Amino acid sequence: MIRPFGIDEALFIILAVRWTIALSLVAFAGGALGGLLIALARVAEARPLRYAALGFIRLFQGTPLLMQLFLVYFGLSIFGVGINPWIAAAIALTLHASAFLGEIWRGCIQAVPPGQTEAAWALGLGYRDRMTSIVLPQAARIAVAPTVGFSVQLIKGTSLASIIGFVELTRSGQIINNATFAPFYVFGLVAVMYFVLCWPLSLLARRMERRFAVATRR
Repeated sequence: MIRPFGIDEALFIILAVRWTIALSLVAFAGGALGGLLIALARVAEARPLRYAALGFIRLFQGTPLLMQLFLVYFGLSIFGVGINPWIAAAIALTLHASAFLGEIWRGCIQAVPPGQTEAAWALGLGYRDRMTSIVLPQAARIAVAPTVGFSVQLIKGTSLASIIGFVELTRSGQIINNATFAPFYVFGLVAVMYFVLCWPLSLLARRMERRFAVATRR
């Protein structure tokens, strides 16, 4: 029986935002840790580390996020490992974020003027001291705007977790639409909620990018 779209249905969708935010935060936190390791491996002096990091990036950037979700969720079951949609989505999105953040941050590290590294060499600093004291603090400033920009893409990417049954914002919209058959109202509200989540971050990314551009011209 089809029921009308009302306040209860709208609240169900709105409250599902918390799961989209939770999944985004978990994926971003895990991706930040993995991305830092990948970025450091990409600029490491050891060639095997650079090649391994490059292979990881190409694998996860060269395949659709949807396929990565399927492989984590269904692939582990082949080996007899049961996994629920929340954990599968978190793992897949963390790996996805690690690859993209690793490449973003690799570019930021290499954007630090070479003279800084040469000065560190002249002072006799080793790789660890050179990175922690000289390169990474400057690269972090450069990385703020693209990192915030990527977080917007990550939030929107969580919508694909609905395919494996995780009830976040998009999945909640599908559930309500199946009950009310009011796609315009349902997915219109879903789109508004994504806009509310992503638009402030997009503005912040542009503002940080402009601020950095002004700072570099001084």
